[in-house]
Amino acid sequence: MATLSTTYTLPAPAQADDKFPAVFHHEFLLEQRADPSSYTPSQTPTTVPPQKSTQSALLLHGAGQQYTLVTDHAIPTISKSDEILVKIQAIGLNPVDWKGPAYNFGIPSLPWINGRDLAGTVVQVNDPSSRVRVGDRVLVPSTDYRDIRKAAFQQYAVATHFNAARIPSSASVQASASLGVAFVASVLALGVSLGLDFSKSERCPGPNLVDVVRGIDVDSIPLDVREQCFAAVPVHERLKGGEWIAIWGASTTTGYITLQLAKLAGLKVICVADIARHGSRLHGLGADVLVDRQDPERAVAVIRGVTGGKLRYAIDIVGSETATLLERTLDGSPREDGSHAHLLGLTGLPKERKPGVVYHTVPIKLFHSSREVGEGMVGWLEGLLASGVLVLPEVVRHAGGLGNVNASLEVLRGGSVSGKRIVVDLGE
Repeated sequence: MATLSTTYTLPAPAQADDKFPAVFHHEFLLEQRADPSSYTPSQTPTTVPPQKSTQSALLLHGAGQQYTLVTDHAIPTISKSDEILVKIQAIGLNPVDWKGPAYNFGIPSLPWINGRDLAGTVVQVNDPSSRVRVGDRVLVPSTDYRDIRKAAFQQYAVATHFNAARIPSSASVQASASLGVAFVASVLALGVSLGLDFSKSERCPGPNLVDVVRGIDVDSIPLDVREQCFAAVPVHERLKGGEWIAIWGASTTTGYITLQLAKLAGLKVICVADIARHGSRLHGLGADVLVDRQDPERAVAVIRGVTGGKLRYAIDIVGSETATLLERTLDGSPREDGSHAHLLGLTGLPKERKPGVVYHTVPIKLFHSSREVGEGMVGWLEGLLASGVLVLPEVVRHAGGLGNVNASLEVLRGGSVSGKRIVVDLGE
């Protein structure tokens, strides 16, 4: 049975559907090629170095405090051949950006810089074989939260080239800054934890991450996510096209993307959300069944009725309380082939476990620790964006740069932008 990887479960209000997207929830203005897949790396590393050695950044000095804007923080430097330097132009805000300081988690030391979703222009490349080059507009899901150089709340950030997705000229920089970590969480949840093969998608085939992971040196995978990475290896346990899957929290950015990727892979999807506010958009993205979250007991009954009590796969994006509700919709009896029901929780799992159900979290570290996995994911994302197959989240743009992040996080915390992403524009 899969075990719980390192995640953080926080108290969530009863109607947290749009306030608490996926675990470790996370920016550009040069002309770029319309088709990112046609890119051929330059043979010599080139660089457009910053004109000075310091930058503006937001520092967190203590739990429960707001971020402090400083103008003399050192610009991060590249230390490895596979790293690049990005000048940030837009930052996508995530609940973890305010929940980390509020609940004192995910802060390795003080002062610290947070921020998970960034987009900008590559200004330095250190390796001639890098998949990106200077001048490329890229979005970067910053999942390596222990490396302060990679945080989004600053003017420049370091990234690895296999974690940067080039933005096609047809896509908005601000909208692109909104989906990085949510995309990573969605792909890893479906493709690694539940074993869904994206290569079978007809419109825009993606990676078969189960096979990719099986080819990786086991010792290179962080120990605390290693078991989860291999949980879907048994063929009879893997999520396959034609199966039903329920998503509780479908109007969050992660749910929004998970729905789209699930439909691309041929799944039948039940979406639990505030249907009055978000039903039209979810229906437009292909949701097979819409279930209102306002009456949780009825939601459980509807899901069981639609699936005849035989539901085998479910993803919760809200918290342990809704994960417990979703658990009740699953059929815990083993199938003839010995396979089980599977419940994945991005922000929490039930305290007590139901017999016959396998529980999963998202091995988020795999994205930045494995070049093979990261490159496969961002390469697919580039294709999804260039082809227009992936519909981007609706964005609320906030001007004011880094100095407006604290106020923007308060708006996010208040929940008035339900079903949308706040993106702070750094200008330039």
